[in-house]
Amino acid sequence: MNALARHPAAGRSRRHTQHNLNDHFSQPQHHPGYHAPFFREAAVNDTTPAILLTEATASAYVAASGFRVGPVGRVGVELEYCVRDPRRPLHRPAPGRLLGLLAHLGNPLPGGSSVTIEPGGQLELSSAVGADMDACVAALAGDLALVRAGLAEHGLFLEGTGLDMVRRPRLVTDHPRYVALAEYHDRAGTRGRTVMTNSASIQVCLDSGTEGAEADEWSHFARRWWLADAIGPVLMAAFANSPHVTRAGRRWASYRQALRFGTDASRTRAPRRTADPRTAWARYALAAKVAMVAPDDFDATTDPAAGERWLVPSGLTMRDWLRGHGPRPVTLTDLERHLGTLVPPVRPRGYLELRMIDQQAGDDWVVPVAVVTSLLDDPEGAQAAADATEHLRSPLRRHRDWLGAARDGLADPALAAAALACFTAAQSVLARREAPLAVRDAVAQFVDRYVLRGRCPADDARHDRDRRVRVVSTG
Repeated sequence: MNALARHPAAGRSRRHTQHNLNDHFSQPQHHPGYHAPFFREAAVNDTTPAILLTEATASAYVAASGFRVGPVGRVGVELEYCVRDPRRPLHRPAPGRLLGLLAHLGNPLPGGSSVTIEPGGQLELSSAVGADMDACVAALAGDLALVRAGLAEHGLFLEGTGLDMVRRPRLVTDHPRYVALAEYHDRAGTRGRTVMTNSASIQVCLDSGTEGAEADEWSHFARRWWLADAIGPVLMAAFANSPHVTRAGRRWASYRQALRFGTDASRTRAPRRTADPRTAWARYALAAKVAMVAPDDFDATTDPAAGERWLVPSGLTMRDWLRGHGPRPVTLTDLERHLGTLVPPVRPRGYLELRMIDQQAGDDWVVPVAVVTSLLDDPEGAQAAADATEHLRSPLRRHRDWLGAARDGLADPALAAAALACFTAAQSVLARREAPLAVRDAVAQFVDRYVLRGRCPADDARHDRDRRVRVVSTG
């Protein structure tokens, strides 16, 4: 039994009762940077009976919980890394070993970050919620340095790329949730399992925004949602770092994102932009296919691998299930689990989670954090970003925009122009706000190396690979 598959959680009754969901709307939910312990089943309240849902209550819950309004400014970051052993290139270090090597550091780490392990053995470092970008970056950088040093003592390193193209996709856990999710993806080929086990990203988490009298033009949650979607393809293109050429000859700058888009469109494409993001998100979530159904008596306090196999439905949407077409009534825990499987480029989870950014080499993870916060949390930066992306917005063909960014990176002239304008605006914001010099220098170096030249990190990886091929061929 995998050590990580043992997870603490309070026991919960499975007695089905109707419940007033309004009681839960005011409860604390996720905050920026929050990440539940890996292999732990999320529940709204583990001490209460299971809550049965109707379609109306489920839609209301999704709409309200997706966008928690309040002042903006807090920042959280999640860094995923593929862990490599250069002495054994095809080996995946066991999760128990990784956590054991880092156990002396504590969890959370001194800076407040938590260490978890993804289904393929990727290490994820989730920051504590920072009062602002400066605080978040400083704390996370310190924790990351400790993790790197702890692994380096044993010959391991964190690979700064968006996709592991060397090792075959393989789960390192037998938790039934991830076994079921892998089975769901396997029905359509290997792309889903590859994303689960071989991908690594940077996720930047910001407050949803304000509402009512407190809201100005760019702090309003609807405007922030709209702007996050508008700049998303630019961010994807600028930070693309998982190049690949398919057998058909198609070149991708972010193959990680191409693979994700190529799995289940109902759970990976961006929601349609409308005037009411809450309604749009609720429709998206209920129209998405259900990837797994836990047994009715599933108990997170016991060894999950020893329990009953989870059901993997085919073609069942959450709306279908709520209308009585599933194996049993839908509970709030079922709905929360379903929401956790939805992975559009920008995901509302009570905060905005930007998921389109490939992992970067070295300490360049700081750059997307600084750029995103500058463009979304500063009114002047937000206006500049909106102006820069005006010519890119094609609501009727929005998915084409995302695919183009993943395919071309900044080789697309329109994306390159928008990126230059956005990064220039971000630099102005960082200078005006007197961000730490190290952060401003990192952004300036990234702009000089990539953005000004219409390049992205994937171009470096392609160049290095081509050079190795030439050396081998002439050796």
